[in-house]
Parts: sequence; C-alpha cells; structure tokens
Amino acid sequence: MPGPDAIIRHSVLCFTLLIHIALGQVSYSIPEEMSKGSIVGNIAQDLGLDLQRLKSGKARIFTRDSTEYIELNRNTGLLLIREKMDRESLCAKTTPCALHLQMILDNPMELYTITIEIMDINDNAPSFQKKDFSFEISESAVAGAGFMLGGAFDADVGTNDLQNYSLKPSNQFRLELHNQADGSKNVEMILQRPLDRETQSSLTLLLEAFDGGDPVLSGTVQIHITVLDNNDNAPVFTQKVYKTTITENAPKGTVLTVVSASDADEGSNSVVTYYISDTVNKNVADMFLINEKSGELTLTGQVDYEKVNHYELNIQAKDQGGLSNACKVIIDVLDINDNLPSIQILSSSHSIPEGSNSGTVVAMLHVDDLDSGVNGQVQCVMNGNIPFEITSPSSNFFSLQTEQELDREREAEYNISVICTDEGVPALSSDVSLRVQISDVNDNAPVFEKSHYEAYVLENNTPGLSIFTVKASDADWNQNARVSYILEDSTVNGVSVSSYVSVQPDSGLITAVRSFDYEQLKDFHFRVKAQDGGSPPLSSNVTVKITIKDQNDNAPQVLYPVQTGASVVAEIVPRAAEVGYLVTKVVAVDVDSGQNAWLSYKLQKATDRALFEVGLQNGEIRTVRQVTDKDAVKQKLTVVVEDNGQPSRSAVVSINVAVADSFPEVLSEFTDFTQGKQYDENLTFYLVLALAAVSFLFITCVVVIISVKIYRWRQSRFLYQSNLPVIPYYQPHYADTGVTGTLPHGYNYEVCMTTDSRKSDCKFSTLGGQNVLMVDPSFSEMMQRTVTKNSSIDDLFAKSQKPPNADWRFPPNQRPGPSGQHRFHTLQQRWTPYEKSRAGAHPDEAGASAGVIAGTRPWPNPPTEAEQFQAMMVAANVSEATATLGPRYNPQYGPDYRQNVFIPGSTATLMANPQQQVPQQALPPPQALPPVEAPKAAQTPASKKKPTKKDKK
Repeated sequence: MPGPDAIIRHSVLCFTLLIHIALGQVSYSIPEEMSKGSIVGNIAQDLGLDLQRLKSGKARIFTRDSTEYIELNRNTGLLLIREKMDRESLCAKTTPCALHLQMILDNPMELYTITIEIMDINDNAPSFQKKDFSFEISESAVAGAGFMLGGAFDADVGTNDLQNYSLKPSNQFRLELHNQADGSKNVEMILQRPLDRETQSSLTLLLEAFDGGDPVLSGTVQIHITVLDNNDNAPVFTQKVYKTTITENAPKGTVLTVVSASDADEGSNSVVTYYISDTVNKNVADMFLINEKSGELTLTGQVDYEKVNHYELNIQAKDQGGLSNACKVIIDVLDINDNLPSIQILSSSHSIPEGSNSGTVVAMLHVDDLDSGVNGQVQCVMNGNIPFEITSPSSNFFSLQTEQELDREREAEYNISVICTDEGVPALSSDVSLRVQISDVNDNAPVFEKSHYEAYVLENNTPGLSIFTVKASDADWNQNARVSYILEDSTVNGVSVSSYVSVQPDSGLITAVRSFDYEQLKDFHFRVKAQDGGSPPLSSNVTVKITIKDQNDNAPQVLYPVQTGASVVAEIVPRAAEVGYLVTKVVAVDVDSGQNAWLSYKLQKATDRALFEVGLQNGEIRTVRQVTDKDAVKQKLTVVVEDNGQPSRSAVVSINVAVADSFPEVLSEFTDFTQGKQYDENLTFYLVLALAAVSFLFITCVVVIISVKIYRWRQSRFLYQSNLPVIPYYQPHYADTGVTGTLPHGYNYEVCMTTDSRKSDCKFSTLGGQNVLMVDPSFSEMMQRTVTKNSSIDDLFAKSQKPPNADWRFPPNQRPGPSGQHRFHTLQQRWTPYEKSRAGAHPDEAGASAGVIAGTRPWPNPPTEAEQFQAMMVAANVSEATATLGPRYNPQYGPDYRQNVFIPGSTATLMANPQQQVPQQALPPPQALPPVEAPKAAQTPASKKKPTKKDKK
C-alpha cells in the first residue's frame, strides 16, 4: 500500500484548483492533508487588491471557531496553510466540505468572503466495527434467508468512499447491498441453498470491503456461522420503518417509541429479543437504549439540535432459535430557542473626528445564533436617540455607522449599546456596549468677549504699567482651545505700535512699553489677534483704543515779554499817562489741555503796587492811577502766570517799566538793572539761609526747655511727696516798723515736710537758721555729711553775730515795745522718719535754761485768727515787702537767712529763699522719685547783692 505522502501528491495532481470571484467573494478548492505553509491562493491578486491596501487596512482572517487553519501573508497577499487539515475531522461525511472565512480590512472597513473547499483524498481504508461476526443458522433455513452483517465504514467520501463488498467463499451465501437514506450501504448475507448441519456444522467466511480510490483500499472481517437445528420461522416486525420526534434538550429517560416483532414458532423459538443493530454508529447507539423484552426505545444521552438533528437506528429482533429480523427507527430532533445571539466585535474605532461624513463606519459586528429557523434570525438595534445607525451588509454581519455629521462641541462622547434579539418565542437577546469619543477638529475660531475695547491711561505713566486685559474663548478642546494673543503690526505716528504697548501671549494683558505724553499723543488704535493652537490655527482680532488723559505736567510758558539776560528791555510809560493806560501785555501759553491750560495772571511784586495792576484773565498791565512826578522812573514788576491744574504750576516774568518822557532819561536810569538783578538774587539766598538758621535755633531751644522741664518735674515728684497743697513762699526781707497786733515782730518760719508730716515734731532754731535736710532712710549718709558742714558754719556765725533776742519766750504783753531792738527769729520744723522722731533744744540756749526752751514745749500762745490772717497777708505782699525791707538787711544779721512763714493751725509753710521768688506749684501725689531742686526764681532788685564769702560756702 502506498504511503500517505505519495497519496497526497497523487491527489494534488488529480485535482484542479478552482477559483470563482463574484461580488467580493472568492472560492478555492484544495486537497486535504496539505502540509503547513502550502499556498492556497493569491487573495490580493484574485480580489484585485493592492498589497499596500492589505498592509494599511490591517487585513486579517476571521473564522467562526478558534482553530485557524488558514493564514494571510500581508506582504505577499498569499493564503497559506497554517495547520494541516483532515477533511474527515472537519466535515465527516458532509459534502462538500468547505471552510467559510472572512477577510476584514480597516480604513475604510471592507469585508470579503472566502470559501475554501477541501477535497477528499483516499487516505482512509474501509473498516468494520467488529473484529468478527458470529451467526447461528438453523439447518432448516431456506434459501433466500438473509443475515444482516455489520457494514464497513469508510471516512472518505465520493469515489473514495466504500463501494462494494466480496464474500469468500461464496458457494453457500451471497451478498446483497441495501442503500440507506444517509448514503450508507447495509450488507445482507443471503443464504443461497439450505445448510446441512450433518455435513458442515460451522462455516468461516471472509467479508472484504473495497473503496473506489486509486489505489483501492480495503478492509476485511471474518464471519463465523454455526448451523443450528431446525427453527424455520424468524421474527417479523409490525412495521418495517418507525418514525418519531424529540425536542432538543429533552431529559434523559424520555421514551421515543416501542418496536414490536412476532415469531410464528412456538416455545422457546418464539421468544423475541430486541437490540440495536451493530450497524449503527457507536456514538449514536450510546445515546439510546432499547428494552430487550418490551422493545421500548428510550433516550439516554443529551440531544442538541445544533449538533445532530436526525437519527436513524436499526433495531434487530431475534428469537431463541437464532432467527432474526430488522426494522428502522427514524428520529427527528425538534429545535427550541435555547441559544442567545453571540455578538463579536470584529473591528471598532474608539475615536472618530468630528465633521466626519455621514455613513462613516464606527464598528463592525458579527452576530451568530446557533438556533435554526426563526430562532436563529437576529435583528440588532441601538438604544437612545443618537446619530448612529446599524446596517447589515451580509448575513450575520452588522456595521455601526454615523447617520449625520457629528459636532464635538455639541456632544463629545457617545455610549452606544447595541442589542441583538432573535425571533424565537420567547425571544432571547444579547447586548454589547461601545464607547465612541468624538475627537476635536479645530473648527471654531477664538471669540472676544467684546467687539471692541477702550481704555484710558493717565499720561506720564511708568513703563510696564498694566492697562487692561483682553479675553477670548475658544469652543474647541485642548490644544485647539489654547488661545494666544498677538499684537498685530501697525504704526502710530510712523512708529511701530509695539514700542507703545505689548500684549502678554498667555493672559492677554496689555501693558504700556513707554511713558505716554498727552501733548504728543491724544489716543491711538491697534488690533489684537487671538489665535488658537490648532493646525491650521484659527484666529480673530479686535480693535483696541487707548485714550491718553491729560495731567498738569507743563508749567505756563511766557511768550511775551521775552526774558533775555543779555540786554534790558523796558516798557516806557509817559508821565502824562491816564488811569487805565496799557503798559504792556503778558502773553503766556500752557501746552496742557482743559482746565490745566486755563491761565490766570497775578502781580506778585512791584516797586509801586498802587500804580499798576494786571488783568486776571488777559494779562494786561495797566495803570491804576494818574502817573505823577513823584513816581520813580525805574519800576520793576513781577507777574506770576498760574494755571488751573491740581496741583497748579506757574511761571514768573519780570517786567521793567520806565516812567519817563524821553529815551535818554530811560537809558541813564536803567544802566544798573543787571547789577540790581544780581543783588536781588544774592539777597534771596541770604534770606533763605538766615531763615533756616533761625528755625534750627528755635527748635533746639524748644527741645532743651522741654528736657529741662521734664527733668525738674521728675525731681520735684521725688522731693515733694506729700498729698497736701504747698503755699508758695518768698524771702520776706522787710523791716519791722512797729506793726501792731498779736504778732508785733517779724518772724522767719521754715517748714520742710515729708510724707505724713502730721506725725513730725517742731523745733526752733537760732537766728539765721542752720541748714535743714530731709531725713530719709535712703539718704542717711548724705545727711551726716551735711550736718557736719552745718556745724562748722554755725560756729562761724556764732563768732560773728550777736546772740538772738530771747524775748520770743515771753508772752506778747511782756515783750519789748517797738522802740527796742528787733531781731528776726526762725521757727524751724524739722522732719525725721517715723521711728526716729525727736525734739531738740534751741542751739544757743541749750545751757542753763534748757528745761525752759525744750523743743517739746508748746507754742508760747496759740495764734489767733487775726494772727493767721496777718501771716497770710504777709505772704501775699512779700514782693512789695522785699523792696521795703531791703535797707534793713544790714550785715549784722548775716546774708542768706532763710526766713519762712508758718501758718499756725495749718500744715502749709510760706518759705522765702534768696534765690527763689517764683511760687511753687502744688506737689503731685507721693511717688518714689529721685529728689530734684525747686525751680529758682528771678532775683529782685533787693536781692541782687554781691554774695559774701559765706554765701559762696
């Protein structure tokens, strides 16, 4: 037997390659079992396609199942064998056996149908399902008795299929073939002549099956025949053919039909047994079961219409004597709608540009329903009102395409749900979702918020000043909506507009490049272009007007009279000029505008203001009165020209006027004008310098005075800490002129007070009074040094002065009269701390009469109200008394006696100090401040004596 490769090569030579192209379809015929990589055909050439089209369209092959037997080479356009194909595995007995493929192209989407018919080659020999057959034949079997044999099976088709059988030896039996509806042949062995068990009890025959291929292939099986004793009646079926139907997916155990056969014999020879003939395919036989005794046929497997929709079974009836008969059972499977439509996206575009033409294919779908009839018919629809439609270019293929032009600005994305429903009852459906984004196309130009812009800028602005912002928007997206601002090239007064303003590309902010001058440029126009980032870019422009607002930045300019330094120009006024005589006219202009240019004229300075006046609005200088001979010949006028701006600016013009009747007179008088002008300028400089010096001195004095006042105030707050008011004190240097009353003599009272002065004691001092210090715990050391000094001074006074009169110890009616010698006495109240309060005797009387004059003695006589009033009067008239009492102040009493006035019954003291005549102010509340000196008063004439040596000490 030749090998398979030889058979394949022989078959290829025997087949003719057939190609049919019609309406986008192409068919090929190839033999089975071609090796991998073999060429099926040139699809590009057969369809008239360019190879570049296959590459750009991403050509690919679509198959319904997962096994890919055919592949496409895009570079050559050839269809190649990818996997070796066995026709018997693919199609079994189905003829013709063909592969239905689809070739899909993108951009634009195209679909081509490819049919590849697989031609059979004789690569399968006939075979029997059993290794041998065994029969028991009664000897009584008459000629013509038939015995069904298991037919051989050949997987090939056509001429390569099973063609005939041969039986050897053939003297007892012959073969008879019976054609089946499915094209197969059953073999029946016919007894040609009766058997004789005594002659031959068993027979062995060889059955051989041949196909029609070249070379012819065959298969053999042995038949073993046992000759039985006489049983001359075989079972007979009531029907030769039984027909029944069953729905797919029927449950197991479903009864299909019941076959019945009868046997005319009696006894055991009439007992019939049913079984499925061996001629039925094993896979099919396993799906059914027949009851051996009852002949009931039931379902034992799963029936699927989509796989097999028709079954034929051969049922054998056999009696106990070995006689049998056969019948046929035909089973038709009924389809039910049990398969959902299967949707497969062959190709889809996730994004399409806006503005695409109507009918642009977005996706291509393949929808398959395995059901048959109306159950397999599918319709696809979309949900929602969207501008898309579904068309079906061929069976089971659907394309999703646009129904109209799309606008991204209206809708940027579509979620499309495709629902495919079959026509079964009940209907089954499947759906698939597609998301299609509309890509942006630059089809919208930027649009400004305003049709034109206008802004105002004050002149003399700083360069870089932000004026305002123009704004434009673009309805497109992403880069197409990115707006850039460009200043269009133009000129302003012959200069490029870019030297005046600039535009920021991103924000549209317009800034000034230079400082504007209203006098040179009132306003100007330019255009700003807004351009998007698309390709090609779209743009729009807008007109911008910048108006310059005036500022009062120019002073008036005097046009007449012209001011020159080289010569002197004078206006001549005759002495006979009348009132209102026009001397001259000041002409000035201001380059500003509006009220900034309104000018007014004022006469600032004139030699004789009563002679001339200036018109406020017109600048005319006229005479106010009649010119007289007394008027000076030289008249100099200074006119100020001032505008009305805020702040105002001015210009000054000097005008020389000559009051004369002849030119020589004028010439002689005006020869020194230049020198006078220089003199005036120097004088002005010195005046300003003097004013600055005086101002500096004044401020310095004020600061010094304030500092001194603050320092003294702080010292006084420390020294005088009593809450009681202080009555001003003066130095009562007056003579005792025999004043009558309860106080006939003048006394000098001195009181020094500290906090809580009511708890202190009183002590009398000698004439002249020793120095008194405030005794405070923080100044105890200072007090000791002062007491030491005072002791030496008291000794000096004791040597140079007479002892004081002691008449004060006696009552007033016992004292000497006014004719006697009068001395001044001092009542001194000394303050000490609370824990060290003490009283001491009078210094010069601490001897024998110490007990009489002890400091703890009470006042000689309590002062009356009249005495208190008299003391107050003395204090009030101390300034007058000072002048009167000055002569009485002779050297015998010693200088610088501190005489104080004490008001009995009061806590205040009137004190007089040689260096103080200004009244003391009331002391503030007690605070812990450092001691300060009391302010010194100016000296009176009576006190302006040359200080003695004692005073200096």
